[in-house]
Amino acid sequence: MAPETTQQAPRGAPTLPARALLPFILPAVVVGVAASLLFIGVSTAAEQLQHVLWGPLPDALGVGRYSVLWMFSMLVATGIAVGLVVWKVPGHAGPDPATLGLNAPVLPPVVLPGLVLATALMLAGGPSLGPENPIIAVNVALAAWLGGRLLPRTPGALWPVLAEAATIGALFGTPVAAALVISESLAGRPMRGRLWDNLFAPLTAGACGAITTTLMAHPSFDLGLPPMGHPDGKDLLAGLVIASAAAVLGMCAVYAFPHVHAVFRRLRHPMLMLPAGGVVLGALGALGGHLTLFKGLSEVGELSRDPDGWTAGQFATMSVVKLAALLVAASCGFRGGRIFPSVFVGTALGLCAHALVPAVHPSLAVATGVLGILLAITRQGWVSLFTAAVLVASPSIIALLCIASLPAWLLVTGRPQMQLREDGTPLR
Repeated sequence: MAPETTQQAPRGAPTLPARALLPFILPAVVVGVAASLLFIGVSTAAEQLQHVLWGPLPDALGVGRYSVLWMFSMLVATGIAVGLVVWKVPGHAGPDPATLGLNAPVLPPVVLPGLVLATALMLAGGPSLGPENPIIAVNVALAAWLGGRLLPRTPGALWPVLAEAATIGALFGTPVAAALVISESLAGRPMRGRLWDNLFAPLTAGACGAITTTLMAHPSFDLGLPPMGHPDGKDLLAGLVIASAAAVLGMCAVYAFPHVHAVFRRLRHPMLMLPAGGVVLGALGALGGHLTLFKGLSEVGELSRDPDGWTAGQFATMSVVKLAALLVAASCGFRGGRIFPSVFVGTALGLCAHALVPAVHPSLAVATGVLGILLAITRQGWVSLFTAAVLVASPSIIALLCIASLPAWLLVTGRPQMQLREDGTPLR
């Protein structure tokens, strides 16, 4: 045998020493706590306003809280209020929300007050959007602006990553979602050190954001559905069918998105676009009922408390109406995200499958329905799997979700996304 005269090259990048990571801990902790506090503050203010608008106010006027008249009036009024903010407040509440995703650009500080106000009004008024996109954008801008001034030697690219991870951790009440999203965004980028080295600071920010939200707001995504037992072949088949059907339904909205957006853009002015969107949303609310309003998280809990309380047709109607409301709200200029209302759509679709075929376990139906719709709407694989898994307390369902995600992903990958370029064409 020939003598060994060469050394084998090390596999992968070397890990970073602890002294390279320690300076990032304090900034990550501060950003994590601050991002969570801002999220809690905006959400609490919106909830208080929602309580007044949909409780004492209609009661004092002698109008039913969720009557067709009140739903229509409130959604149109919300369109007018948000339209005034976009028109008159400095910064115009940021760029067109149809062009933004979870990875927010660093906005100038002048934009932030209007964006926060428009988001709170939207959350309270009933349009079918969640807080995630605008809250991430606000936290990213604040972290970049304040961090660059207080710690100018810290790499500028670090602040947006910390803020995004912190906000996602705060939104979901766990840093796992933040780590998954950041690891997905790091794929294909040059990195210094190992993947875990690059996740260390974002994971710290996400953990601090999550624990702050947990201590102050006590969030829970578990729907309380009955846990699954040992899965069998019928469960696997059901999961594959439901996830794929949900992905197809979601893609219908994705393909319609640029066309609906173009219709509202022809109105040109926010005081026309947003009130017109409110009119359409009011009509959809009258069709689908009050459960199809708002971001959908509380309403999902109401559905899950009584999975057999509605017919398959009612579940199907709610899922289609909610998806249409999401499409309209995202197209006409309301500031908000698409994850939480998509969870409602997937839950209603899954419970529709359970109502049609009672042998399909409700936990499996809900988890795979949410998985498919989120894959289509967000194109975020890890977020879709994570969100679907945490909704049901069934560890045995995780393997089924991973398998069900494969055909659903094949249906959505490489196709247009529910995010537009400045010229109105969809990203791919």
